[in-house]
Amino acid sequence: MGIVGKSNNISPWIAKHAALIADGAELLDVACGSGRHGRFFLERGCHVTGIDRDISGLGDLRNHPHFTAIECDLEAVDTVWPVESGRFAGVIVTNYLWRPLWPHLIASLAPGGILLYETFMQGHEQFGRPRNRDFLLQPDELRTVFGDALEIIAFWQGQDPQPAMRQRICARRPHTP
Repeated sequence: MGIVGKSNNISPWIAKHAALIADGAELLDVACGSGRHGRFFLERGCHVTGIDRDISGLGDLRNHPHFTAIECDLEAVDTVWPVESGRFAGVIVTNYLWRPLWPHLIASLAPGGILLYETFMQGHEQFGRPRNRDFLLQPDELRTVFGDALEIIAFWQGQDPQPAMRQRICARRPHTP
């Protein structure tokens, strides 16, 4: 067990690309839930900011000197993006889709920062939730949306063994615009 409790059940995609984010860097975990990925990066010495509409699952992290929890309903009409632009060496999003956030995710990355994003895509409705097509990516959607602003390092879409239909991207914000 690591210094911050359980960090098990890490997404293999996040674990595979984690080394692209330097130990000790600033990391943003969007829709962080119980903080499974934030915990993993805390163990690597990172300073983690976790955002979620319900931060009750993060209680054991509240006293950690390198963790900041922000309680925020990212889907509310009047929500202002709660973090400053250009701050984070890494931004992580897993199992969450709210398309209006995409420009904020890009803007939150520091030059050279890494976006690690994975969520469900069309076809997943045959396996379980989400079933609403508004919450399922279209084929190649992450590559299309982020490809104009970021350098794509890796992209994958298809059926996972769980089974689930997913889409994943690892992309870097250029050092110069």
